[in-house]
Amino acid sequence: MKIMVAIKRVVDYAVKIRVKSDRTGVETNNVKMSMNPFCEIALEEALRIKESGLASEVVAVSMGPAQCVDTLRTGLAMGADRGVHVEAAGQLYPLTVAKILKSLVEVEKPGLIILGKQAIDDDCNQTGQMVAGLLSWPQGTFASKVVLDKEKQLAMVEREVDGGLETLELDLPAVITTDLRLNQPRYATLPNIMKAKSKPIKKYTPQELNVDVKSDLEVIQVTEPPKRKAGVILSSVEELIDKLKNEARVI
Repeated sequence: MKIMVAIKRVVDYAVKIRVKSDRTGVETNNVKMSMNPFCEIALEEALRIKESGLASEVVAVSMGPAQCVDTLRTGLAMGADRGVHVEAAGQLYPLTVAKILKSLVEVEKPGLIILGKQAIDDDCNQTGQMVAGLLSWPQGTFASKVVLDKEKQLAMVEREVDGGLETLELDLPAVITTDLRLNQPRYATLPNIMKAKSKPIKKYTPQELNVDVKSDLEVIQVTEPPKRKAGVILSSVEELIDKLKNEARVI
Protein backbone atom coordinates (compact mmCIF):
# COMPACT_ATOMS: atom_id res chain seq x y z
CA MET A 1 0.00 0.00 0.00
CA LYS A 2 1.16 3.50 -0.85
CA ILE A 3 0.64 6.40 1.56
CA MET A 4 0.45 9.99 0.35
CA VAL A 5 1.25 12.74 2.85
CA ALA A 6 0.54 16.40 2.18
CA ILE A 7 3.04 18.82 3.73
CA LYS A 8 2.95 22.61 3.79
CA ARG A 9 5.68 25.24 3.99
CA VAL A 10 4.76 27.83 6.63
CA VAL A 11 6.41 30.54 8.72
CA ASP A 12 8.30 28.78 11.51
CA TYR A 13 6.28 28.49 14.71
CA ALA A 14 8.98 30.30 16.72
CA VAL A 15 8.98 33.40 14.50
CA LYS A 16 7.18 36.54 15.64
CA ILE A 17 4.62 37.29 12.93
CA ARG A 18 4.63 40.78 11.38
CA VAL A 19 1.81 42.17 9.25
CA LYS A 20 2.80 43.82 5.96
CA SER A 21 2.59 47.62 5.85
CA ASP A 22 -0.13 47.45 3.18
CA ARG A 23 -2.11 44.94 5.30
CA THR A 24 -2.39 42.42 2.47
CA GLY A 25 -0.91 39.58 4.53
CA VAL A 26 1.98 38.67 6.82
CA GLU A 27 5.63 39.32 6.07
CA THR A 28 7.43 36.26 4.65
CA ASN A 29 10.54 37.87 3.12
CA ASN A 30 13.72 37.03 5.05
CA VAL A 31 11.65 35.00 7.50
CA LYS A 32 12.50 31.46 8.58
CA MET A 33 10.15 28.94 6.96
CA SER A 34 9.65 25.32 7.97
CA MET A 35 7.31 22.37 7.65
CA ASN A 36 3.92 22.83 9.30
CA PRO A 37 4.10 20.99 12.69
CA PHE A 38 0.87 19.07 12.04
CA CYS A 39 2.30 17.92 8.69
CA GLU A 40 5.39 16.63 10.51
CA ILE A 41 3.09 14.51 12.67
CA ALA A 42 1.27 13.22 9.58
CA LEU A 43 4.56 12.26 7.91
CA GLU A 44 5.86 10.61 11.07
CA GLU A 45 2.72 8.47 11.30
CA ALA A 46 3.07 7.42 7.65
CA LEU A 47 6.70 6.45 8.24
CA ARG A 48 5.79 4.40 11.32
CA ILE A 49 3.11 2.57 9.33
CA LYS A 50 5.66 1.76 6.64
CA GLU A 51 8.23 0.62 9.19
CA SER A 52 5.65 -1.76 10.66
CA GLY A 53 5.35 -3.42 7.25
CA LEU A 54 1.84 -2.18 6.47
CA ALA A 55 2.87 0.17 3.65
CA SER A 56 5.36 -0.11 0.81
CA GLU A 57 5.97 3.55 -0.01
CA VAL A 58 5.50 7.02 1.45
CA VAL A 59 5.10 9.90 -0.99
CA ALA A 60 5.38 13.48 0.30
CA VAL A 61 3.42 16.13 -1.60
CA SER A 62 3.77 19.90 -1.36
CA MET A 63 2.27 22.80 -3.31
CA GLY A 64 3.45 26.35 -3.78
CA PRO A 65 6.54 28.26 -4.93
CA ALA A 66 9.91 26.74 -5.81
CA GLN A 67 11.07 27.07 -2.18
CA CYS A 68 8.65 24.27 -1.25
CA VAL A 69 11.30 21.88 -2.55
CA ASP A 70 13.32 22.64 0.60
CA THR A 71 10.38 21.53 2.74
CA LEU A 72 10.04 18.39 0.63
CA ARG A 73 13.75 17.66 1.16
CA THR A 74 13.12 17.84 4.90
CA GLY A 75 10.35 15.27 4.49
CA LEU A 76 12.61 13.06 2.40
CA ALA A 77 15.32 13.34 5.07
CA MET A 78 12.80 12.18 7.68
CA GLY A 79 12.25 9.04 5.59
CA ALA A 80 9.76 9.64 2.76
CA ASP A 81 10.66 7.68 -0.36
CA ARG A 82 10.03 10.41 -2.93
CA GLY A 83 8.40 13.79 -3.32
CA VAL A 84 5.87 15.51 -5.55
CA HIS A 85 5.93 19.27 -5.99
CA VAL A 86 3.04 21.12 -7.60
CA GLU A 87 4.53 24.52 -8.41
CA ALA A 88 2.08 27.39 -8.14
CA ALA A 89 2.44 31.09 -7.50
CA GLY A 90 0.22 33.02 -5.15
CA GLN A 91 -2.03 31.92 -2.32
CA LEU A 92 -3.55 28.43 -2.51
CA TYR A 93 -6.77 28.05 -0.55
CA PRO A 94 -8.05 24.73 0.90
CA LEU A 95 -10.48 23.87 -1.90
CA THR A 96 -7.81 24.36 -4.57
CA VAL A 97 -5.36 22.24 -2.56
CA ALA A 98 -8.01 19.52 -2.20
CA LYS A 99 -8.64 19.53 -5.95
CA ILE A 100 -4.91 19.19 -6.63
CA LEU A 101 -4.67 16.30 -4.16
CA LYS A 102 -7.63 14.62 -5.84
CA SER A 103 -5.87 14.84 -9.22
CA LEU A 104 -2.65 13.47 -7.70
CA VAL A 105 -4.59 10.56 -6.21
CA GLU A 106 -5.71 9.64 -9.71
CA VAL A 107 -2.04 9.59 -10.76
CA GLU A 108 -0.44 7.98 -7.70
CA LYS A 109 -3.26 5.61 -6.60
CA PRO A 110 -2.48 5.70 -2.85
CA GLY A 111 -4.31 3.51 -0.36
CA LEU A 112 -4.22 6.16 2.36
CA ILE A 113 -3.87 9.94 2.55
CA ILE A 114 -2.60 11.51 5.77
CA LEU A 115 -2.63 15.25 6.41
CA GLY A 116 -2.15 17.53 9.37
CA LYS A 117 -5.50 18.63 10.75
CA GLN A 118 -4.62 22.28 10.01
CA ALA A 119 -1.78 24.61 9.10
CA ILE A 120 -0.49 27.07 11.67
CA ASP A 121 -0.53 29.98 9.21
CA ASP A 122 -4.23 30.05 8.32
CA ASP A 123 -5.71 27.49 10.79
CA CYS A 124 -8.33 26.57 8.21
CA ASN A 125 -8.80 22.89 9.14
CA GLN A 126 -10.58 22.24 5.83
CA THR A 127 -8.32 20.49 3.31
CA GLY A 128 -8.60 16.95 4.67
CA GLN A 129 -12.36 17.06 4.84
CA MET A 130 -12.62 18.60 1.37
CA VAL A 131 -10.37 16.06 -0.33
CA ALA A 132 -12.31 13.22 1.33
CA GLY A 133 -15.52 14.73 0.00
CA LEU A 134 -14.14 15.13 -3.52
CA LEU A 135 -12.88 11.54 -3.54
CA SER A 136 -15.95 10.12 -1.75
CA TRP A 137 -13.53 8.43 0.68
CA PRO A 138 -14.21 7.86 4.39
CA GLN A 139 -12.39 10.25 6.71
CA GLY A 140 -11.06 10.26 10.25
CA THR A 141 -10.14 13.71 11.51
CA PHE A 142 -8.10 14.84 14.56
CA ALA A 143 -6.61 11.35 14.93
CA SER A 144 -4.82 10.68 18.21
CA LYS A 145 -4.27 6.98 17.38
CA VAL A 146 -4.24 5.06 14.09
CA VAL A 147 -4.26 1.27 13.71
CA LEU A 148 -4.36 -0.41 10.30
CA ASP A 149 -5.67 -3.89 9.47
CA LYS A 150 -4.05 -4.80 6.15
CA GLU A 151 -5.98 -8.04 5.68
CA LYS A 152 -9.41 -6.49 6.24
CA GLN A 153 -8.36 -3.22 4.57
CA LEU A 154 -9.55 -1.21 7.55
CA ALA A 155 -8.20 1.71 9.56
CA MET A 156 -9.15 2.23 13.21
CA VAL A 157 -8.93 5.91 14.13
CA GLU A 158 -9.20 7.13 17.69
CA ARG A 159 -10.05 10.82 17.96
CA GLU A 160 -10.60 13.24 20.80
CA VAL A 161 -14.05 14.81 21.07
CA ASP A 162 -15.63 17.02 23.71
CA GLY A 163 -17.09 14.04 25.58
CA GLY A 164 -13.92 11.92 25.56
CA LEU A 165 -12.60 9.55 22.88
CA GLU A 166 -14.36 8.39 19.74
CA THR A 167 -13.22 5.39 17.67
CA LEU A 168 -13.97 5.18 13.95
CA GLU A 169 -13.58 2.20 11.64
CA LEU A 170 -12.76 3.30 8.09
CA ASP A 171 -12.68 1.26 4.91
CA LEU A 172 -9.50 1.84 2.93
CA PRO A 173 -8.71 3.88 0.93
CA ALA A 174 -9.36 6.70 3.37
CA VAL A 175 -8.29 10.17 4.47
CA ILE A 176 -6.88 10.79 7.96
CA THR A 177 -5.95 14.12 9.56
CA THR A 178 -3.62 14.16 12.55
CA ASP A 179 -3.83 15.80 15.96
CA LEU A 180 -0.92 16.81 18.19
CA ARG A 181 -1.11 13.77 20.48
CA LEU A 182 -0.71 11.20 17.70
CA ASN A 183 3.09 10.99 17.89
CA GLN A 184 6.38 12.82 18.36
CA PRO A 185 8.05 13.46 14.97
CA ARG A 186 11.62 12.28 14.53
CA TYR A 187 14.61 14.46 13.74
CA ALA A 188 16.34 13.94 10.42
CA THR A 189 19.82 12.47 10.88
CA LEU A 190 22.82 13.74 8.92
CA PRO A 191 23.14 10.56 6.80
CA ASN A 192 19.45 10.79 5.88
CA ILE A 193 19.80 14.49 5.05
CA MET A 194 22.56 13.53 2.60
CA LYS A 195 20.46 10.70 1.14
CA ALA A 196 17.51 13.03 0.68
CA LYS A 197 19.47 15.06 -1.87
CA SER A 198 19.38 12.14 -4.29
CA LYS A 199 15.74 11.15 -3.78
CA PRO A 200 13.46 12.05 -6.70
CA ILE A 201 10.98 14.93 -6.67
CA LYS A 202 8.40 14.87 -9.46
CA LYS A 203 7.18 18.29 -10.60
CA TYR A 204 3.73 19.23 -11.84
CA THR A 205 1.79 22.40 -12.49
CA PRO A 206 -1.90 22.82 -11.64
CA GLN A 207 -2.61 23.08 -15.36
CA GLU A 208 -1.03 19.67 -15.99
CA LEU A 209 -3.37 18.28 -13.35
CA ASN A 210 -6.37 20.08 -14.90
CA VAL A 211 -6.94 22.21 -11.81
CA ASP A 212 -7.96 25.86 -11.97
CA VAL A 213 -6.21 27.74 -9.15
CA LYS A 214 -8.70 30.60 -9.22
CA SER A 215 -10.32 31.03 -5.82
CA ASP A 216 -13.71 32.36 -4.77
CA LEU A 217 -12.09 33.79 -1.64
CA GLU A 218 -10.46 37.21 -1.35
CA VAL A 219 -8.53 38.52 1.64
CA ILE A 220 -9.68 42.10 2.21
CA GLN A 221 -7.33 43.06 5.01
CA VAL A 222 -4.98 41.55 7.58
CA THR A 223 -4.54 43.43 10.85
CA GLU A 224 -2.75 42.78 14.10
CA PRO A 225 -4.83 42.14 17.23
CA PRO A 226 -5.19 45.17 19.51
CA LYS A 227 -2.39 45.61 22.00
CA ARG A 228 -3.24 44.42 25.48
CA LYS A 229 -3.47 47.09 28.13
CA ALA A 230 -1.12 46.92 31.09
CA GLY A 231 -2.55 45.47 34.27
CA VAL A 232 -2.95 47.32 37.56
CA ILE A 233 -2.25 46.25 41.11
CA LEU A 234 -5.14 46.81 43.49
CA SER A 235 -4.82 47.36 47.21
CA SER A 236 -7.98 45.64 48.40
CA VAL A 237 -10.85 43.34 47.50
CA GLU A 238 -13.23 46.28 47.80
CA GLU A 239 -11.30 48.18 45.12
CA LEU A 240 -11.36 45.10 42.85
CA ILE A 241 -15.14 44.78 43.24
CA ASP A 242 -15.56 48.47 42.52
CA LYS A 243 -13.58 48.26 39.27
CA LEU A 244 -15.36 45.09 38.15
CA LYS A 245 -18.70 46.74 38.82
CA ASN A 246 -18.15 50.31 37.60
CA GLU A 247 -15.38 50.04 34.99
CA ALA A 248 -15.51 46.53 33.55
CA ARG A 249 -19.26 46.30 34.24
CA VAL A 250 -19.13 42.51 34.57
CA ILE A 251 -20.95 42.33 37.91
